[in-house]
Amino acid sequence: MTATLLDGKATANTIKRELAARVAALRARGIVPGLGTLLVGNDPGSEIYVAAKHRDCAEIGVESIRIDLPATASQEQVNDAIRELNSDPRVSGFIVQLPLPAGLDVVQALSLIDPAKDADGLHPMNLGTLVLDSTGELGTPQPCTPAGIVELLTRYDIKLEGAAVCIIGAGPTVGRPLALLLTRRGVDASVALLHSKSLNVPSRARKADIIVAAAGSAHLVKADWVKPGAVVVDVGITREIDPVTGKSRQIGDVDPAVADVAGWLAPNPGGIGPMTRAMLLTNVVRCAERHQTTSQ
Repeated sequence: MTATLLDGKATANTIKRELAARVAALRARGIVPGLGTLLVGNDPGSEIYVAAKHRDCAEIGVESIRIDLPATASQEQVNDAIRELNSDPRVSGFIVQLPLPAGLDVVQALSLIDPAKDADGLHPMNLGTLVLDSTGELGTPQPCTPAGIVELLTRYDIKLEGAAVCIIGAGPTVGRPLALLLTRRGVDASVALLHSKSLNVPSRARKADIIVAAAGSAHLVKADWVKPGAVVVDVGITREIDPVTGKSRQIGDVDPAVADVAGWLAPNPGGIGPMTRAMLLTNVVRCAERHQTTSQ
């Protein structure tokens, strides 16, 4: 068996075309959506990712507002930059690029974001709403990677209702919010959220219809962890230096041999990364549309 690829890049391009039409409609009414980013330090992965987000903005007509601070920035300098983005009328929504350098308080930084401008969906208020709003009726921003996973599976008509989903990795940006999204009414999956202290992970993964690997451990998920025909979504990222090229390369959590067992595979790279960026743009456009509604 060779797994069918869940093509995140092609799907994200479709979403961007859909968003471009919505942006054009907003611009026709005099509203210009804007994405702000705050990057602290020079983490290579973060630099690449932020640059890609701004390229995406240019493709669909969203303005870019960027603040870069050195790795030596103090907490107060970071806080001041967040306040600046909160008050900037050009900014519909913005992100604080994670991870922050050691010594900076992530929770404090995220808590300072105006919840209405929270393009990453990680403000404590928005995460709390995600817990309480089981149907998604309030339309608050959703964490981008979890939303991208659900969107990709949905667009490929992967059955989620009643499906046994095994999420490996219980982090605050992927695993935990993904479990909430998958168990919302109307999605109705059954979720096992596993982590580094979980017992019998391989045998529990083998029972799953869908495996989401989000542990950040290179090639953690082996072929014998996967039920034949299961859906596997590779999310976790490990970066290492390619000994041949000397350049940094990205490695996922899923062993390449899994492709011979799984029925569907979202690869890494090329799967969830583009979808995460597409969901970020979606959140920004929604922020602009909500602003239009509230200002009328």
